[in-house]
Amino acid sequence: MRIKIYTRKNCIQCYATKKAMEGRNVDIEMISLDDHPEAADSLRELGFRQLPVVITDNESWCGFRPDMINRVCAAGHQRVYL
Repeated sequence: MRIKIYTRKNCIQCYATKKAMEGRNVDIEMISLDDHPEAADSLRELGFRQLPVVITDNESWCGFRPDMINRVCAAGHQRVYL
């Protein structure tokens, strides 16, 4: 499973979320709203009002949320090495 993280440049909460996920070997896909501004409208339609926005197969949230990061990691969304 891939986790998508929507970010912007110079976003401290985005950076903290990315580092927390990478530190737990979670497979993430970073999507910069600076490079894909059309994604911001889609996120607003879903009700998100701050960054980062993290979307997994089962959950989604915004902001730096160590509790949610821990939940995703505990659920076994770890990177698989072949």
